[in-house]
This record gives sequence, C-alpha cells and structure tokens, in this order.
Amino acid sequence: MSAPDGSPVGAERSIGQLFASATTEMSALVHDEIALAKAQLKQDVKRGATSGGLFSVAVAVLVFSLPMLSFALAYAINAWTGGFNGRGGWNLAWCFLLSFTASLVLAILLGVIGVAFAKKAKKSKGPQKVAASFKETAGVLQHAKPHPREVTAGDRVPEAIEAVARSSS
Repeated sequence: MSAPDGSPVGAERSIGQLFASATTEMSALVHDEIALAKAQLKQDVKRGATSGGLFSVAVAVLVFSLPMLSFALAYAINAWTGGFNGRGGWNLAWCFLLSFTASLVLAILLGVIGVAFAKKAKKSKGPQKVAASFKETAGVLQHAKPHPREVTAGDRVPEAIEAVARSSS
C-alpha cells in the first residue's frame, strides 16, 4: 500500500509532500464538486427540454388535428345522435362545437403536464446546493491554520508513522 503521493506507507513524509498531498486531494474535491454541478445542471436541462417538448406537442395537436378531428368527431356525433337513419340527429353546428371542445380539453391536458414538468425543473436547486457546499468548503479552508507542535521521541516511532500514513491514504 502507498500514500496518495506514491510514497510507501510507513515512510516519513516531509512537509512538502504532505502539502502536495493535501493540494492534490483539494484539487480532486473541487473537480468532483464541479462534476456534480454539471450532472445536476444536465438533469435540469433535460427536464426543461421535456417541458418544452410537451408544450410543442400540445400546440401541434391543437393546430394539426383540429380540422380533421373536428370534422370526423362532428359527423360521428351527428350519426350517434340519430343522423344516420334519416331522422336528423343533433344540429351539425352543435356537433362541431362539441368536437372542438374535446380537442381543446386534450390540448389543455398536455399543457398542464408541460407546466408540471416546467415547475419541477424550476424548483430544482442542484447547482445552488453544490455552490453552497463549495463555499462552505472554501470558508473552512480559509480559516484553517497550521498548528505547529514539537516533535517528540514518540512521533518517530514506526507505529506512529504508519498510523499517520494509514490515516492519510
């Protein structure tokens, strides 16, 4: 087993090596937090794209299906109410109005689903959480001060050196 800087466990490391190891670990922490922020941002963008896609589908359904759907539904309502047997059935104007209402309800339903996705994407605070965590880490590190201590004979014992090397790897 070896320490993060490549020196063997149990070997005494200099202040420079310890500082280099701490710097490397801090750099890795910063890179991991940036990667987390990117992943959360990507998820938020996907939610926003889904919302936009559903709004587009709602508009497309409303625009492209209304003429055909309205005529087909209106004549179907007319036939269902007795127009097919020559007795007349409902007035065609009412049948067309009812078919328009059905198309409008479908478009509203798709729009509501799109709004739900938009609210979910807007509510997400992924990058803000990472930024707060990053600021907290930076604040802790700004106030961190080295505490020099005197080296005693017990510090030079191989078990103590191995314990320090093991705890830092």
